[in-house]
Amino acid sequence: MSRLLAFTRSQEARPALLGFLGAWLITIGGLGAGSTRLHDPLLESLHLSWLRFGHGLVVSSVLLWGGVAVMLFSWLWLGRRVVDRSATEYTMVATTGFWLAPLLLSVPVFSRDTYSYLAQGALLRDGFDPYVVGPIDNVNSLLDNVSPIWTTTTAPYGPAFILVAKFVTLVVGEDVVAGTMLLRLCMLPGLVMLIWAAPRVARRIGANGAAALWICVLNPLVIIHLMGGVHNEMLMVGLMMAAIALTLADRPAWGVSLIALAVAVKATAGLALPFMVWMWMHRLRAKRDLGAVRAFSIATAASAAIFVVVFAVVSLLAGVGLGWLTALAGSVKIINWLTLPTAAANLINALGGLVIPVNFYAVLEVTRIIGIAVIAISLPLLWWRYRHDDRQALTGIALAMLVVVLFVPAALPWYYTWPLAVVSVLAQSRSAIAVIAGFSTWIMVIFKPDGSHGMYSWLHVLLATALAVAAWYSLSRAPERVTSEAQ
Repeated sequence: MSRLLAFTRSQEARPALLGFLGAWLITIGGLGAGSTRLHDPLLESLHLSWLRFGHGLVVSSVLLWGGVAVMLFSWLWLGRRVVDRSATEYTMVATTGFWLAPLLLSVPVFSRDTYSYLAQGALLRDGFDPYVVGPIDNVNSLLDNVSPIWTTTTAPYGPAFILVAKFVTLVVGEDVVAGTMLLRLCMLPGLVMLIWAAPRVARRIGANGAAALWICVLNPLVIIHLMGGVHNEMLMVGLMMAAIALTLADRPAWGVSLIALAVAVKATAGLALPFMVWMWMHRLRAKRDLGAVRAFSIATAASAAIFVVVFAVVSLLAGVGLGWLTALAGSVKIINWLTLPTAAANLINALGGLVIPVNFYAVLEVTRIIGIAVIAISLPLLWWRYRHDDRQALTGIALAMLVVVLFVPAALPWYYTWPLAVVSVLAQSRSAIAVIAGFSTWIMVIFKPDGSHGMYSWLHVLLATALAVAAWYSLSRAPERVTSEAQ
């Protein structure tokens, strides 16, 4: 506690305190401009329903967007210390606490997914199979807040997360306010694991732990989107990075166990497993002097056995099968510019439509098929190309996830936290940090606090792009550390 008090009084804490103010502005503004409930008894009992309409909504929006601006500025300010390597891991961890605390009390912002999570958890609680039926089949007050597009969609999440959602609804019933708060608290272990794992993975490959924390923990995509928006990616990414950290620390069996749990939250984590086999193989060769084929065979067989056992136990506890894998295709309902196939279809429709009639949905189907083909071809090639050492395996994981995010039928801003977690230990030069800052800023502000996006508004796109360029420029010119040799 004394160290925290000393930190609070020091100059190092200025970005933390400024971001703390920004987080409170988001929390207050979110009451009216966030992804609020359609019928919110909390606001009604406090006579604050006016915050969601008319002038109240304007005030709420100004407060929320002002908070986002303040947090982005604080993050970039801290980023300058990352570039000159004066920031410490403790500064990053303490700052995370300051920025996160107010958001633990916030309504969901920039997404309404939490309402779907609760409705899916209620399905399992009430004896339904969430991989067979959608929330609409279990009529209750939770449906008032689920986006219509998802009421008939089966759950695309793994059994571990469905168990978490079931637990929340068992505790709070249909109380959406309490459910949101408890579900957000259930995401905290993911953040803790990410804070624990990222610096350790960074140090294993000779990278900077503080820089890794700045990129993948304090990043607004994580603090505001994953925690403020209450997304299960927080659990998935935390488990995935902890699995990688344990594997690099010569505990590969524990690593595979955790990656199985991560997949049981969201399937995307499975992209890391084939590369973790390479990591395990390297350790078998180094410690037991095994040949490459034998070491690979042992690592593969052990990984497969551990994964199947852990996943089967979680599925048994949840009482569900593998039906959730078929629900992964539900993302085709999302149409935005955040993946290359959808962006290409939009451009063909916009430009080609000036010359000849274009059937947008027919074009979209073709571009999405091409995107799936790119993924199917790229992943095996990446797995084989990046096999020689730990750094290459990490690079392969990052690239595999990036390819998937770019070429899947549809993506959302928080999907980019998948590769970002691994990129945080690989891309730490000033130029890389500047690019990450610019991209994170753009994808943070391109979405609106109510969960919709502004990609069909040229004004919104231009404003987001201008802010991204400013973020990139501010860090691309940040002074770097001067080494003693240069002095």
